[in-house]
Amino acid sequence: MNLAQHSARWYNPDTGTLDRRIFTDADIYRQELSHIFGRAWNFVCHESQIPARGDFFMSYIGAEEVIVVRHRDGSIHVLLNSCPHRGNTVCRAELGSTRSFFCSYHGWNFDLDGTLIGMPNEVDFYRGEFDKSAWGLGSAAQVASYRGFVFATMDSAAPPLDEYLGWVGRLGIDMLAGKGDLEVVDGIHKNRLQCNWKLAVDNLFDWYHVKVSHGTSMRLGLLPEETISADAQMVILGAYGHGIGGPGLKPGQLEALGRRKDGDTSTDAEWFDMQAAWRTQPGVREQLGETGVRSLGHPSIFPNLWVALTNQVCLRIPRGPLETELWWFTFMPTHLTPEQRRTAIWSANHYFGPAGFLEQDDGENWSHSTRGAGGQFTGARPLNFAMGLGQDYVGEDGGQHSIETVVNEHGQRWTYQNWQEWMLAANWPELMATGSPPPDGLV
Repeated sequence: MNLAQHSARWYNPDTGTLDRRIFTDADIYRQELSHIFGRAWNFVCHESQIPARGDFFMSYIGAEEVIVVRHRDGSIHVLLNSCPHRGNTVCRAELGSTRSFFCSYHGWNFDLDGTLIGMPNEVDFYRGEFDKSAWGLGSAAQVASYRGFVFATMDSAAPPLDEYLGWVGRLGIDMLAGKGDLEVVDGIHKNRLQCNWKLAVDNLFDWYHVKVSHGTSMRLGLLPEETISADAQMVILGAYGHGIGGPGLKPGQLEALGRRKDGDTSTDAEWFDMQAAWRTQPGVREQLGETGVRSLGHPSIFPNLWVALTNQVCLRIPRGPLETELWWFTFMPTHLTPEQRRTAIWSANHYFGPAGFLEQDDGENWSHSTRGAGGQFTGARPLNFAMGLGQDYVGEDGGQHSIETVVNEHGQRWTYQNWQEWMLAANWPELMATGSPPPDGLV
């Protein structure tokens, strides 16, 4: 398939229609690994998971298994978990602590920065003429952290992490990191679904499906109906495909929330963020901004990181065009009482992840959507993402821009528009020159 010729039919921003074959085509998937995951800043772990020298955590950048390790000097390295001798996996453990990495095939030994430091019988077998400096483990081109969240990119031309995230990406992380010092609960929930990774990404912006897909949860009272707030939605769109979408407090509601928290029963203001008390604390409004402090939506950091309001983040790791592995990291503010911690962990276990009553519904839908994209006739019919297209305006509050409206598909359209631009750009300079700026005015 000539991807350049086919690209004109992938996503049409004028009509909001999308070629659903992007969810099944093997050539498109291979290009995603290089053009998207190979270029992007990818979340790999939290610093609390590797606090001491020699601590490591196994993660992924696209299809690449990587070792995130704390060096003896305190720096963090991200290494490809593949021995350059015969390609064997160097580290088999998912996490732990070590002084070096030892390949179980032929015994090549690598330092914490990936340098090859030893080989059995180096003098006798290689006759003392082997250049070990050229045969270390491959590594990420850049590694950086934002508020303890560690990101890596394989592309040396990628802009600095702070610039890549922009104010929208940073805001998404601030919504979790701003709750206090964080630590990751031991054990990452992992499960695989027969779906394309992009379907699991665009769903986080989707508040149209909640009353239908999660109707049983609502009838049982597990998901309060007021969480939907269909007529109070806020969408925040940022450079490179980052976005935040979902419910938002209207101007004045935050103050009403604060009065209710202080015991004022004269107001019956509707609010639904069960973990939002901290938003009324001094300094939080300054930290999140006038718009950010009112957003109760789901942050998406392109390409595949979801920051959930349940003190969790989720990676949607591609396992081929037809399969995705979901990794759920559960964060706990260190100041929580034991009872608060138990409640938060219960919430994390029961809402999302393989046993979550919400994600079991979602996973079933995503799998069937992927299957439908593979049919000869169904695959040839486009998908419709036109809800709200040309009907809303980007507003500004305190220097931050957002779309305040009803349930919509602005976030999904922004995701696929940026996905297409990443796929078409030859390199980072071209992407920065041709990528769409966040929209303004009518959207």
